[in-house]
This record gives sequence, structure tokens and C-alpha cells, in this order.
Amino acid sequence: MISIEEARAAVLAAVTPLGAEEVALAAAHGRVLAEDVAAAHDVPPFANSAMDGFALRAAGAGGPLRLGGESRAGAPFAGTVLPGQAVRISTGAALPAGADAVVPVERATVAGELVTIDGEVAPGDHVRGAGEDLRAGAIVLRRGSRLGAAELGVAAGAGRAGVLVAHRPRVAVVATGDELVPAGEPLGPGQIHDSNALALAALAADAGAEVVASLRAGDGQAATVAALRTALDEADVVLTSGGVSVGPHDHVKAALAELGVRERFWRVALRPGKPTWFGERDGVLVFGLPGNPVSALVTFTLFARPALAALQGAPPPARRRVVLAEPIERHESRDEAVRVRLDEDGRAHPTGPQGSHQLSSMVGADALAIVPRGTGRMESDATLLAELL
Repeated sequence: MISIEEARAAVLAAVTPLGAEEVALAAAHGRVLAEDVAAAHDVPPFANSAMDGFALRAAGAGGPLRLGGESRAGAPFAGTVLPGQAVRISTGAALPAGADAVVPVERATVAGELVTIDGEVAPGDHVRGAGEDLRAGAIVLRRGSRLGAAELGVAAGAGRAGVLVAHRPRVAVVATGDELVPAGEPLGPGQIHDSNALALAALAADAGAEVVASLRAGDGQAATVAALRTALDEADVVLTSGGVSVGPHDHVKAALAELGVRERFWRVALRPGKPTWFGERDGVLVFGLPGNPVSALVTFTLFARPALAALQGAPPPARRRVVLAEPIERHESRDEAVRVRLDEDGRAHPTGPQGSHQLSSMVGADALAIVPRGTGRMESDATLLAELL
């Protein structure tokens, strides 16, 4: 068995980042930037008001001022604000020439064409300067950033209509096992509903991938070869669940060998997830994940998720140090990925029973805390490395 870190290193060493394509901002949500994005102009491009009120010259604002017009968002005041004059202004509207401050409407009294200001006024009051958010030419988004709502908004504000993003990895999921029945269908004797295919596809999509196939192979050699052949032809990454151990009905490894997939490793010193298999063929990455539901999700998170990030040129998923909230028994020969909930103080609480078949332990989990192998137990207040979910 190899360690978790050795397995991750082997996976990342096999990754060749995918190419890039230009897409419109409206289609770029969740994609990973393949370029730096610079601001085409200052943001905001002009000085503007932070309040509804009156634009004026701060000097001489103590007496009644004569209204000289209005500056609205999208319809600036065309003239110049003169001494003793004020211009009604809306939030976001361009500050008129000659004005250097804005007084909120709550501090002004209007009587006909005259405005009286309550209190002192200083230059710059309630004025947003040009370029206060972004400066023209400045890099506002870095290559490798994943585009969420804020990033898309920044790109649009910076003057971009489209961006260069990494191709989404194409993922095929192959679930093995004669006992598997699609979700919602009646169960026969010895059958269970297939949770792995749905869960792995969802995890892949969360990691930015496009799930192009979800196949079921059963426990026969010929069916396994056929499903894997289709998956290899259609995808950049193949995820299998089950069939990678040493039982008489575990056909995945033999099928992959028959299809020319080169084994990089098999078996990791990890609980749950010991029989994890990884290989590649002509740049297509293949993850043979265990069939137990928690094992499948844990090994995807620790090994396949970093590969999907690297294929897109994104940084690896976040990891952090956490403090254990209660003692945990250690496994003598394998590190254990304990599903934990993190409280506001960063303390890690196990989510409940940690069996590899107990998928409910993943519900509400914030991280996988890695308990290092050894004898005895890991005491509360111990510091562990955790993979954030």
C-alpha cells in the first residue's frame, strides 16, 4: 500500500492540463480562467455619488444654494456647478464638473429653488472616485480562478464580454455490481439502490466537469469491458465504483488491463478506501474507486477531485488544520478519513458512525479529517490536516 500523499502525487504526475476556449460571460459560471483578466477602464469610470442628495462645492455651502439642475444615473448634468449652486443627484450618477462633494437628501431642506444644508461639508463627502474599485490595466482576476457570481460581475464591470476558460473535463461514471438498481425502482432480493453513480456524477459536476456518460456494468467480465471501452472513448476521466478488490466477481482491473489502461497504483493505506486503483491510457485518467458508498466519495475527494482541478489549471482543493473535538481510535496500518463537522471555533466533530457503508456520515460533513495511522487513540485537542468538502 502507498500513502495518501504518494497516491495524490502519482495522480497529479499523470495530469496534462486541457486546452482552452473563449466563452461568453453568461456561459462562464463555474468555469476556470485560462488567462489573466485586466480592467479595460477605470471602475467606476467616472466620479459619482454614493447617496441621493445634492452635488455642490464644499466651500461656500453654508448659505442657501440655488438649484441648477439634476444629474441622474445615465443622464449626467451637462453644465458646471458654480459657487452658490447645487445640483440634485442620484446614487451612482456622475458628479458634475465643479462639484467636489455630495450632501445626502436627509441633510438638506428645499424651499422652491433654494437648498439649505444642515451641518459641515468637506471635499470628497459621499463621492466615489473614478477607479476607486478597479484601475485601468490592473489585473483583476487571475488565471486558475473559478468563476463564481462575484468574479463574473468583476469581469463584466472591467469591460469584458467573454473570457478564455479551460475546457471542462469530460467524465464518465461506470457503476459495477449485479445488486444495483436505479433510484426509485423496486428492490428485489439482495438488491440495493445505486447511490454511487448519482453521487459521483454530482461530485464531478461540482468540481467543474461535464458528466458525459453514466453506465452500469453488472458483475460480468464482458459487460465490464464493454462499459469501460465506451467510457474510455468518450471521456477525459473515467470513474468506476466497485469491482477493484480481489473477489471472484471483481472484474474492473482485468478489464482495464485488457483495454490497455496502464496501472499506476492499486491499494492505498487509507480507511475507508484501501482498494483504490488508478491508471491512464493515452491521457485518459481512470479511477477505480471502491464500491462502498463512503469509500467511493472519500477516494473521489482525495484523488479524483485534485485531478479534475489540475486538468483545468486550477489550484488544488482547500486543506486546513483543524482541532479534534473528541478522541478517535487510530488504525494501526492505515490513515483514516474521518467525516467531521467544523464548529465556529474550527474544532472538528465526527458526524457519527464512520462505517464505509454508512453514507449518512457524509451528510452535514464539512471536511475529511485525516487521522494518521498508529496505535492507541488520537486525543481531543490534537491538530489534524483536513480536506475541506
